Amino acid sequence: MLTCNDVGLRYGDKKLFEEVNIKFTPGNCYGVIGANGAGKSTFLKILSGEIEPQTGGVHIEKNHRMAVLKQDHFAYEEYEVLETVIMGYQRLYEVMKEKDAIYMKPDFSDEDGMRAAELEGEFAEMNGYEAESEAAMLLKGLGISEDLHHKKMADLVGGEKVKVLLAQALFGNPDILLLDEPTNHLDINAIQWLEEFLINFENTVIVVSHDRHFLNKVCTHIADIDYGKIELFVGNYDFWYESSQLATKMAKEQNKKKEEQIKELKEFVARFSANASKSKQATSRKKTLEKIELDDIKPSSRRTPYVHFKPEREIGNDLLTVENLSKTIDGEKVLDNVSFTLDPNEKVALVGDHEFAKTTLLKILAGEMDPDEGTYKWGLTTSLSYFPKDNSHYFESDLNLVDWLRQYSPEDQSETFIRSFLGRMLFSGEEAKKKANVLSGGEKVRCMLSKMMLSGSNVLLLDEPTNHLDLEAITALNNALISFKGSIIFASHDYEFIQTIADRIIEFTPEGMIDRKLTYEEYIAEVKNAGQKA
Repeated sequence: MLTCNDVGLRYGDKKLFEEVNIKFTPGNCYGVIGANGAGKSTFLKILSGEIEPQTGGVHIEKNHRMAVLKQDHFAYEEYEVLETVIMGYQRLYEVMKEKDAIYMKPDFSDEDGMRAAELEGEFAEMNGYEAESEAAMLLKGLGISEDLHHKKMADLVGGEKVKVLLAQALFGNPDILLLDEPTNHLDINAIQWLEEFLINFENTVIVVSHDRHFLNKVCTHIADIDYGKIELFVGNYDFWYESSQLATKMAKEQNKKKEEQIKELKEFVARFSANASKSKQATSRKKTLEKIELDDIKPSSRRTPYVHFKPEREIGNDLLTVENLSKTIDGEKVLDNVSFTLDPNEKVALVGDHEFAKTTLLKILAGEMDPDEGTYKWGLTTSLSYFPKDNSHYFESDLNLVDWLRQYSPEDQSETFIRSFLGRMLFSGEEAKKKANVLSGGEKVRCMLSKMMLSGSNVLLLDEPTNHLDLEAITALNNALISFKGSIIFASHDYEFIQTIADRIIEFTPEGMIDRKLTYEEYIAEVKNAGQKA
């Protein structure tokens, strides 16, 4: 069991949370949610002991082991992959290394023999003899093939390192498991494997994630950071969301009724307080009036942007034709004879592990990169807006946000007009005067979305647009793309996002491109069935 007693933390004048009293119990998975900056990752660091709270403390039951998903992907470069996973159980790894060192001694003494026997006993208690097979099983489940298990971490690419560090956290059946954004950089197969692992995990899991589908699949409870508090709710993310919306609505309706009652009572008191025959009634009403209190509907730390893409003109019948596109980057053939056509109002999701292929295709279609071979042709009535995965070069100037966005508004450059688009994305008042080169990742994404809304384009190209956004912004963008009256080609790893927007799936695989006019769920089912038959 993991217990928080009166935990509080603030940075300067900013209070993250206070008086946090929560018990995390075995057999449950707790999803930690809250707006960007609310303190989700900080709370996990307090639980792990990396950060000390200013008030209160965290208590872990005696002899309980905690495992944390490491965020430094380059911390184990000189170690082998399998060894890196086993290092997740620190005491087991220490015993294993000490035991091996003793057996390697050329002059093995009686004292060494006694110590080796002690270590062997401890090793057996920790199930050490199964360590390598368990580590290999975890790696295999996450998609790290056996030929990589004895390679150095330095030889792996970014996504593979993420999977190894996740296997490290899961290794050795920890009593408490802390996971900060565990689905980042994972493919759909790895995410589904992780979901099943956590559903069947019998100990305590505390996870921060922006993946709504993942939270719905694995969470038994939601820990909501808001109002400077952390409140625990039973159920998954959707249950929390619906119930919180209902509670806010009911509180507002109850206040509205009370406001109407107050107004009526005030009017009665005003009309009859001077009337002798009605004075008793007026006095009674006045006492009733004094007793009525409006419920305090606290201002949430959450802010939901307004995202809406409105095409200035309809798309014609000829939208996009791609023929035999090929592209080689740094000696690797990223695209190989890619051909497809896009019909008006189609919404295509690019999925799979081949990140370079998806990003390269979107860059070529956006006109930011030339293919080595092949052609593509957009229809005459098409207007494009592109959201790149890496947007850093857009924000290298010290322009304030009003002037930054004005660059992309050739027709109406008035401050009122520009501010209206910034305001929709939560840059109001002095926020709109921020310099472009000091923005956070999430703020840059919201600026790029303002730019896209301003364009009035009828075709949107988006490369991982949910990166850096909180759940409220992701939901707002999700809904905007569902209702968009145009065509979309987008790359994403967000299951809910893909399933609710796309009516066509394109995946780049080592065997070639797979193109299906299906929903994401239908596509996954088809691919799974094909894999099982094979």
